[in-house]
Amino acid sequence: MLEQRVKTVRALERGLDVLIEVQTRKAASLHELHQATALPKATLLRMLVTLGQKGLIWQRLADGAYLPHVDQVERASFTSAARIAEIASPHMKALSTKVAWPSVLGAPRLDHMEIIETNSPLFRLDSATLGPIGVKLSYIHTATGRAYLAACGDAERDSIIDRLRPANPPEGSESDLRQMLLQVRQRGYATRDPMLPWPDRSKQLVLRDGRRSMAVPIMVEGSPIATINVTWPGRRGTDEAVVKRHLEALKQTARAIGEALEKNPN
Repeated sequence: MLEQRVKTVRALERGLDVLIEVQTRKAASLHELHQATALPKATLLRMLVTLGQKGLIWQRLADGAYLPHVDQVERASFTSAARIAEIASPHMKALSTKVAWPSVLGAPRLDHMEIIETNSPLFRLDSATLGPIGVKLSYIHTATGRAYLAACGDAERDSIIDRLRPANPPEGSESDLRQMLLQVRQRGYATRDPMLPWPDRSKQLVLRDGRRSMAVPIMVEGSPIATINVTWPGRRGTDEAVVKRHLEALKQTARAIGEALEKNPN
């Protein structure tokens, strides 16, 4: 038959093998792909760059893993965490060239925010290690969580607060929480201050890790879908100094991510 007499294109075959391997694993490191395909890493890198340029895969900043482009594995809306991370990743890389400190991208869950991407591996500082992917962050004790909680609609905010409310909240504590969120909405960004009395998984870590943070929401069609922050060692700068220097770059990045998601909803 004709098919038996036509030679295959070996380079194309190998490239497709790499693509199938990434799609099968959902996320793969260069070393894992090297072991699976037996291809030299230099060859693999060229193939991965080519596949990335064709929109078939992308590389996550948080751990360097290669992932299939979301549209190749699912019809994802702009509320999909995978889609948000893929769209946000190059913008977070660009932000790392403008701001001296790392960022995380957080997506909302029932009672916490979840880290879905971070550019901290781009910084060669021990104090810059954030993440990893999947870490749970407090809605009420982290700037990341506060930025989302302040930006979301009243009904969603009330539902989240209902989930977080302790059995016997201190008198006036909920009013303090809501007043703080109002202030965040009015000024357009969140920080870790003031500390609130409600307990959760992040409170003690925030109290002792020596870090400061500011965060803003990523808005799509008027609603928040994620938040992005900047985190730095407290000894290296006051909130006021870092906000003055880097807030506009952070806001521009959040706007760029939101606009990109609106233009490419799936």
